[in-house]
Amino acid sequence: MAGGRDSVTSSREPSVALRLKKLPPYLFAEIDRVKRELRRSGRELIDLGVGDPDLPTPEPIIDALCRAAADSANHRYALDFGMPEFRSAISDWFFSRYGVRLDPDREILPLLGTKEGIAHVPLAFIDPGDRVLVPDPGYPVYRSGTIFAGGEPVAMPLRAENDFLADPETLGVSELSGAKMLFINYPNNPTTAVCDTDYFQGMIEFAARRGIIVCHDAAYNEMTFDGYRAPSILQVPGAMETAIEFHSFSKTFSMTGWRVGFAAGSSEIIAALSRIKSNIDSGIFQAVQLAAREALLRWEDLASPLMEAYRRRRDIMVGGVKKIGWKAEPPKGTFYLWLRCPDGLDSASTVSAMLKAGVVATPGSGFGSHGEGYVRMALTRPEEEISRAVEKLAGMPPPERYSEHKKV
Repeated sequence: MAGGRDSVTSSREPSVALRLKKLPPYLFAEIDRVKRELRRSGRELIDLGVGDPDLPTPEPIIDALCRAAADSANHRYALDFGMPEFRSAISDWFFSRYGVRLDPDREILPLLGTKEGIAHVPLAFIDPGDRVLVPDPGYPVYRSGTIFAGGEPVAMPLRAENDFLADPETLGVSELSGAKMLFINYPNNPTTAVCDTDYFQGMIEFAARRGIIVCHDAAYNEMTFDGYRAPSILQVPGAMETAIEFHSFSKTFSMTGWRVGFAAGSSEIIAALSRIKSNIDSGIFQAVQLAAREALLRWEDLASPLMEAYRRRRDIMVGGVKKIGWKAEPPKGTFYLWLRCPDGLDSASTVSAMLKAGVVATPGSGFGSHGEGYVRMALTRPEEEISRAVEKLAGMPPPERYSEHKKV
């Protein structure tokens, strides 16, 4: 038989793995698809959908990257465990910020962004059939990372009457059976809820009794307002034995595209995650590590102006939507607003009506079934666009006509 591409015709498409079939479409990819369709039709949109900062990365960080990128010593494979000077800077920063001294060689692991670390940590501990407790609503990667590892996600409802604090004690015995890991995230995406060290203490005590690993997503810890300072879970007794915390440069320093973050905590958990990563990636470009080190060395001076900009945007949006009849309170953390849909309408119809008015938001139901009835808006546009978004929302159709907009 003659060889070549045309010699055999297959009647079957490649069969994807079952784990992919279990995944819903990634929330933000679906939103991007809808935005492209609307823009092709000529609509002007103010995009408050995805939490991608519009403010530029501070110049000193860019300058540090350029200097490091010009050094050919940084052009080779990076160390899987991260550059020693980067890990030392993380340790020093963590001590100055939280009063916790971390061993840079055993309790810190640089990451290609916190999303990567969060997605991979279940692979280190979860076997098929094991359960992982995930907040609902919550960042979709907690669930998808669990599925990739063959685990079963179990929802921990975040409810307004409990200040959107996850409480695994409310789950049934059958739901907790086989649980080996749980995820929490405060300041919280999408609900903007915050917590204190007492809450973390309770979570660590619960986990210790049941032999559960606690994974705290601290991506928004430095994005806080009105005098609130987010704690680290590693500040509470017992956390260093059973917890890992994920920190990000993305939101704090407008570095979403740089893909750099770090995990900190239990040396055993860090070691296991490091083994996963050493078989998957080859480390972070060293120039990016050195730029991130510069960010930590100057973190307060560099981050404070960005946080002030988000505070102003928050106040404009909260004040504006309250004037047009939406219920809203200024959040103490994150750069989101988590708003109840008008008159109890569902998330999809509310977001569709907002799109019709020219404002992109994210349906709360996209973060889990307990997010139904809410929408999330990201304050990632300039102040003048935030004000225009309020004007557009004021012109939305009356509630009785929202059902017309369930499909855009």
